[in-house]
Amino acid sequence: MSATTSGTPEPEPTGRSATPPVIAVDAMGGDHGPEAIVHGAVRAVRELGLRILLVGRRTVVASLLAEHDALREVPVVHAEDELEMHEGALASWRRPRSSVAVACHLIRRGDAHALVSAGSTGGVVATSTVRLRTLTGVMRPALAVPLPTGDRPTILVDAGANADAKPEMLVQFAHLGSAYARTAFGVQRPTVGLLSIGSEPGKGNKLTRKAGEMLTAAGESGALDFHGNIEGHDLLTRAVDVVVADGHTGNVALKTVEGTASFAMSAVQEALTSTPLAKAGALLQRRSLRELRGRLDSETYGGAALLGLNGTVVIAHGASRDTGITHACRLAHDLISGRMDEQMRRRVPHRQGHWFNRFGQHEER
Repeated sequence: MSATTSGTPEPEPTGRSATPPVIAVDAMGGDHGPEAIVHGAVRAVRELGLRILLVGRRTVVASLLAEHDALREVPVVHAEDELEMHEGALASWRRPRSSVAVACHLIRRGDAHALVSAGSTGGVVATSTVRLRTLTGVMRPALAVPLPTGDRPTILVDAGANADAKPEMLVQFAHLGSAYARTAFGVQRPTVGLLSIGSEPGKGNKLTRKAGEMLTAAGESGALDFHGNIEGHDLLTRAVDVVVADGHTGNVALKTVEGTASFAMSAVQEALTSTPLAKAGALLQRRSLRELRGRLDSETYGGAALLGLNGTVVIAHGASRDTGITHACRLAHDLISGRMDEQMRRRVPHRQGHWFNRFGQHEER
């Protein structure tokens, strides 16, 4: 038996080799790479027993592995180029030999089963979309990020892959997010909400109003468990399991939540160290405070899953250190073990083909 990120047991995949999946880690991406990336990869091998290979400049990566005495534990695949942190959608064409592009090639060849990168989100999304292609019937891939809402996080999708979206894309995001909630967190019947400026039907701009109509129809058919619109103050209240938004709105919401969480923890820490009495009280509550900090730490969840591709891609936070990379590798492993790609193929195209045909907007390919 394997376990999802929520600790829920998963059955072993049928019809597959019992050999553990290989996770290709982009060693050159991130604000703290490659040092933090290599350290996190080594931890994933030694602490979690995962099969990892590092993709990047061989001399640099090998030198860092030698510092951890891990040259025999973690293989290296050479890539002569790397994505810069500021690069966006054109990176896939400008840097065809980047570490992300090489990792995607390994997945297509079957030498790896997933990609983990802390590199530029736009660059990783563009490169992996071009190299791996979207699943049949999926218009655009979407970033799914777990929000810190307790033992079972709320999934925000899209969190930044598509700044400009169409209503039918948001319906697909709802299906992708629901499949992700099932696979990664064991939610059997995920509830879905549409992020808007009001909870009443019909609130929002043209995009959200049309998407709301389509999601309502999907809910009435039983294809989704749609609970209507939700507002920004509902993001952390577990109002629904999956929050759907276009990439622009979703990314703004995500950064707002992350900034608020960071501010709240700083304010709590300042209050608890302001007086000797407060410090004494903090000592008595240190376990609870550690749990709270872990719950609000974005590195705990491992990053965002890029859903809807012919391959598993996890994009870690650009500021990830070794702990965040280790968690990202675990997330990638759990998604492979949960057969996320099969979940997407089985659920999304068939259902979406039905609804797009009904509205005359998209034919299933």
